[in-house]
Amino acid sequence: MRVLVLGGTGSIGGPVVRELIRAGHEVVALARSVASADSVARIGARPIAGDMATPERWLADLPPLDGVIHAAAAFGADDETTERRLLHTLLPHLRAAARNIRFIYTGGCWLYGMSDEARETTEATPFDPLPAFAWGVAHCRLVLEARGIDPIVIHPAMVYEPCGGVFARFRTDATGRDAVRVVAGEQVHWPLVHAEDLATLYRLALEGSAPRESYIGAAIEGMPVGRIARAYAQRYGTRLPDPEVISADQIAAELGEWARGYALHQRQSGGKARRRLGWRPLHLDPESEILAIP
Repeated sequence: MRVLVLGGTGSIGGPVVRELIRAGHEVVALARSVASADSVARIGARPIAGDMATPERWLADLPPLDGVIHAAAAFGADDETTERRLLHTLLPHLRAAARNIRFIYTGGCWLYGMSDEARETTEATPFDPLPAFAWGVAHCRLVLEARGIDPIVIHPAMVYEPCGGVFARFRTDATGRDAVRVVAGEQVHWPLVHAEDLATLYRLALEGSAPRESYIGAAIEGMPVGRIARAYAQRYGTRLPDPEVISADQIAAELGEWARGYALHQRQSGGKARRRLGWRPLHLDPESEILAIP
């Protein structure tokens, strides 16, 4: 399949590009800088110069496509406007193709809000979004209801790599502060997925999902953030082994309103992806991966 990846140099899109190429797919990746173009070209993708904020400038440069994976996110003030403009421009372009193009859209675990203590969140759970991302619900529905394409939505859990993704802040604290900070308390649970396992899920959905399906990409239903923080403290030998608890207000003041998501206690199930797509995540022990960082 020939697949366009949006966000092909990001923490989600980069691994997706590599996974698709490994599986024998042809990848076209949007690149808004020379550095980004060089990065995707080095791993075998064809760069297309362009910015998501101005899709009308690059749509004509696209080759015929079999699929599109939208894995870009910037956490900026203009995200809603940029996303809406992109979808209202890109979806009609895809509908004009001679056949239905697979369109995989990225939602997010923070669209579901706090989990019920009695059960984990599933795709059937009603949305209860973090206010900073409330607009994402309407965009997910817009995609799934779009005609003339084969839409699929993936809601990634908290995406990590031992030295990056959602764990990057822990590592920064562990190497530069007396203690690793956690938001709202050590027992806040995060659903987790390693970037490589998530990339496999995107590929499986591209190759085999029925259209108009949604999947939660959670390899680990929920892990207390205190355990993650303590693993980093042990690996880097911070002066204080116990995490420092800060409030959601503090992290929002530091990073922006979107960061209140770090305080959400969530347990989410990736069972549907396992049953329907045969997804088998390999990274199920983040603490050991943290302790093994060179």
